[in-house]
Amino acid sequence: MRILIAGACGFVGSVLASGLREQSAIEVIGVDNFVRPGSELNRQKLSRLGVRVIHGDMRCADDLAQLPPVDWVIDAAANPSVLAGADATVSSRSVFDHNLLSTVNLLEYCKRHHAGFVLLSTNRVYSIAGLAGLPMTVCDDAFTLNYAAGVAGPTALRGIDRHGITEDFSTESPISLYGASKLAAETVALEYGTTFGLPVWINRCGVLAGAGQFGRADQGIFSYWINSYLRRRPLKYIGFGGRGHQVRDVLHPLDLLPILHKQFAAGARPGRRIYNLGGGLKRAMSLRQLSGWCAKRFGEHAVTPDTNPRIFDIPWMVMSSARADADFGFTAERSTEMILEEIARHAEQHPDWLEVSGS
Repeated sequence: MRILIAGACGFVGSVLASGLREQSAIEVIGVDNFVRPGSELNRQKLSRLGVRVIHGDMRCADDLAQLPPVDWVIDAAANPSVLAGADATVSSRSVFDHNLLSTVNLLEYCKRHHAGFVLLSTNRVYSIAGLAGLPMTVCDDAFTLNYAAGVAGPTALRGIDRHGITEDFSTESPISLYGASKLAAETVALEYGTTFGLPVWINRCGVLAGAGQFGRADQGIFSYWINSYLRRRPLKYIGFGGRGHQVRDVLHPLDLLPILHKQFAAGARPGRRIYNLGGGLKRAMSLRQLSGWCAKRFGEHAVTPDTNPRIFDIPWMVMSSARADADFGFTAERSTEMILEEIARHAEQHPDWLEVSGS
């Protein structure tokens, strides 16, 4: 089997490319435009593993026309910042060029070679207003979903089960320009699958983290926080009273590999196509809890409260992967402790990592 990974020299793409090469006889071809700081380092690592890495811009159809045929495409290329287009770093048009136009070009490539397509999407397709309106309590320095506040318990909160946010949660606007670009890409991918008979899978990922992630404040938050804490860089609890109670779950990209293999094998079988893949409640923690972990690991470092709200921020995001478990036996193998320790060791070994990340 031959697989093309778009965005192969980003964090998630490089981890998946490495894992596929190390765990199987799959031939992996990577394509990347290398605009992300640090991505050249991943090209060297992948080349040593026998991954053919091609310089190409997914926004340019001509670049994709030069690629050899493959059996599957994994679309891991994106501008993954929820603030993209809303701040001064990139234009709003650029967000859709990277996250939607690139996907359309990849789908045209799949159509040409009749290849399967896996889109790595995001939990940011879910409604910000809906998430912000969930009933919350604070427990152990973290927001916790208050099921009892629902009219009739968990069943009254549509799109919520005992594991967290499900695929049925509202995707009503606002979801940010980033979220909108990914939701549109999902729809287009499914339509290509139906129209041209292509096997298509949509995997809505939670916060992916691990060693070597390019951490910045607006993306790669676990890596950014640990590296910044270790270096005694300024850190802030932004919004929500400045207490750091906001919660995210965390998943290592290597835990995606088993379900990807099963999706490849399943091909275009009838049934559901969209899946949440996250760490779930067992791998969820708040920023304040993350600071507590860092304090035990590195010693105390003060974090400044900032009560000013930040656009598109939400108090709590924990993914339910119950559907993926039921259909594919998906489970997260790596614990939060394992992921954080892996990042910490990498941070200690790479004192310039924030600069490498362009942070």
